[in-house]
Amino acid sequence: MNTLSSMPRILVIDDEKPIRDALHNILTTEHYEVDIVENGKKGLEMLKDNGYDVVLCDIKMPGMDGLEVMAKANEISPEVPFILISGHGTIEIAVEAVKKGAYDFISKPPDLNRLLITIRNAVEKNNLVVETKVLRRKVTKTREIVGETPSVQKIKDTISKVAPTDARVLITGENGTGKELVARWIHEKSNRANMPLIEVNCAAIPSELIESELFGHEKGSFTTAIKQRIGKFEQANGGTLFLDEIGDMSLSAQAKVLRVIQEGVLQRVGGDKAINVDVRILAATNKNLPEEIERGNFRMDLYHRLSVIVIHVPTLNERVDDIPVIAERFLKEICEDNGVRKSFAPGALDELKNVNWTGNIRELRNVIERLVILSDAKITVEDVIAYSNPSTPVSKTQSVLIDKFDKFQDFKDYAETIFLEAKLKKNNWNVAKTAVEIDIQRSHLYNKIDKYNLKRN
Repeated sequence: MNTLSSMPRILVIDDEKPIRDALHNILTTEHYEVDIVENGKKGLEMLKDNGYDVVLCDIKMPGMDGLEVMAKANEISPEVPFILISGHGTIEIAVEAVKKGAYDFISKPPDLNRLLITIRNAVEKNNLVVETKVLRRKVTKTREIVGETPSVQKIKDTISKVAPTDARVLITGENGTGKELVARWIHEKSNRANMPLIEVNCAAIPSELIESELFGHEKGSFTTAIKQRIGKFEQANGGTLFLDEIGDMSLSAQAKVLRVIQEGVLQRVGGDKAINVDVRILAATNKNLPEEIERGNFRMDLYHRLSVIVIHVPTLNERVDDIPVIAERFLKEICEDNGVRKSFAPGALDELKNVNWTGNIRELRNVIERLVILSDAKITVEDVIAYSNPSTPVSKTQSVLIDKFDKFQDFKDYAETIFLEAKLKKNNWNVAKTAVEIDIQRSHLYNKIDKYNLKRN
């Protein structure tokens, strides 16, 4: 994909060597990065291991024809445009090719101008598709629940059954397991999906402000109440209210939440007007609420109101077979967001399964981002061992460097700065050459140079 490389990458699949060589020479002259293979099987292997902007594929080939290759490739990289070429070009073949998903069909010998225009348009289309996916992912937080282990499948099945109802759901699990994602999918699949989903992190709000946050307040109800405020319950009216970390809510606020659940009515802090609200409540906690009830920290009646349906989200260590597919998904997203191309070397995904993931999905994503920053094009087993396990011994120099930074973003910026500066110096500040060498878009490199204020001495 062009967003992941400084030059668009093209894969040519053709059983005729003269055609392969001719296309290779023409396209490299036009500043494309080109790989050539002689059959569909090798082409699919290349497509699986590398990112391409466009595939040029012959239709008539022994073993597996171009239409079969395109169908199988669609399962690997559905966004990559296929341009089919054939020496037996007919209108019927062209129509069939386009119907089955080809971007275009070109007869042999290809008209050079038409071929180059078609490739350029296909590259631009692919760029738009990738950019749209990245933007859509950044706009919405509702990502797919990835995994096929029995525990994850059970969660998906439960969501499908409970989402269309108005039943209250309590989502339990350790920090970083994906409780918020479960809540979002319940809302997305509910009859309230077109109405607001309002989130409240009860642990992040001081106890003296939680009631104002939830129920709102009237002007002058307390010293800092300089104007009326609409609370989260009212903001969620007609939609869904997600109370995250509800185990940290004060007993006073719990009593008022219970009343709203029972009566569908609330009062703002400092007000006496009864306000009707229609809200579906989803709650989540990393605490054992029955134990909190015994300690006197949580109301039993509220617990039973919230836990009509209980969904427990397992730890990552309890679903290790899902780690490879989750890691691949994170790798693809992070590479797209940062304009780089990386892949896992053999054994690296299995090594991720050996890590003790105390921070669960959140920790895994941070590790993948770290690997993207600090590893070469192929993320190896050694990289995983070095950068995923905090207990791995490090050299004195590494230790000093790590201790220098408190925040990961600061370390990331530092690592990028010294890496880019070294590569630019190596290439005598030839930006185009450096972009090709480190596999990054030239425009992206210019942005980095500006961001880190890199200057040629």
